[in-house]
Amino acid sequence: MNTLLEVKNLSIGIRKGKEILSAVDNISFTVEAGEIVGIVGESGCGKSLTALSIPSLLSQGAERTGGSIRFNDLELSNLSPEEMQHIRGNDLSMVFQEPQSSLNPLLKIGAQIAEPLTIHGEKDKAFIHSRVIDLMEKLGLSDPEKLLSVYPHQLSGGMCQRVMIALAVICKPKLLIADEPTTALDVTIQVQILELLKKINTELGTSILFISHDLSVISRLCDRVLVMYAGKIVESGRVREVFTNPVHEYTRGLLGSIPDRTRKGKPLASIPGKVPSLEEGRPAGCPFNPRCSKAVKQCRNSFPAEADLGGGHRVHCVLAEQAAEYSVKLPAEKEGTHGD
Repeated sequence: MNTLLEVKNLSIGIRKGKEILSAVDNISFTVEAGEIVGIVGESGCGKSLTALSIPSLLSQGAERTGGSIRFNDLELSNLSPEEMQHIRGNDLSMVFQEPQSSLNPLLKIGAQIAEPLTIHGEKDKAFIHSRVIDLMEKLGLSDPEKLLSVYPHQLSGGMCQRVMIALAVICKPKLLIADEPTTALDVTIQVQILELLKKINTELGTSILFISHDLSVISRLCDRVLVMYAGKIVESGRVREVFTNPVHEYTRGLLGSIPDRTRKGKPLASIPGKVPSLEEGRPAGCPFNPRCSKAVKQCRNSFPAEADLGGGHRVHCVLAEQAAEYSVKLPAEKEGTHGD
């Protein structure tokens, strides 16, 4: 595989007065061509900030404070706003969490789906119309000719998300970033959207960076997973390997909290405490150490170096040497994953 996206030593800060609070701290990862990579973690861990930094969509007050983002052999930090605009929506697209709030309520659906094509220079109206109709049909939007003239408020949440995905892939991007695109949808629609993303990956060859707090969704869709906690990537690897042989106690805690039919009637496991806020400051050492039942003095003194467990499985944890002792089975309904 060829590396499409390389994020190296990325740090992101949130400005508060004269102070810059560290929200994402020195993370590195890659996305290969044709691959689906998931980033998972609780709210406040820096997942969305990481995603937004790639297409330079960080909101006011948030800024990249270090590191490199290299996409399709281009260093994005070296590009002018005009050059970035050419890449955004064309080679690199994003789908957001709330489709109704992401779509323009004053524009008809057809015009919104077609807009990326016109922005990036397509002038043939017949081609644009044909491309929009064809894509809507492929993405399961029935009666596309009628849908062209409706407004977002006339559609369900699931249909709005399909429209957002159509808008994002109309220019056949090399990379699609999906930031919790199924969170606001019911379970049945979630499954349909995940199948749709798989179809886009398979048929268009589009790589996907998928952000979620839901491990079961990651297990169904992704090839590799990055487990993120308090601005750090603490564990990464092939989905099947990480989910069946987790090493970091945070990963183990997340997996233990997944509902399982074999534990019916028993209380769900939970991780004590909460993700530290930026105002509170990140703990020294491993940021998870205040919540970790196995933390030792070394965990509080310094962030562990990355340990390579083989097969692309990597972890930042002093327990890495004991990895062979761990073996956690996924619930039966989660066994078939895209990462096999």
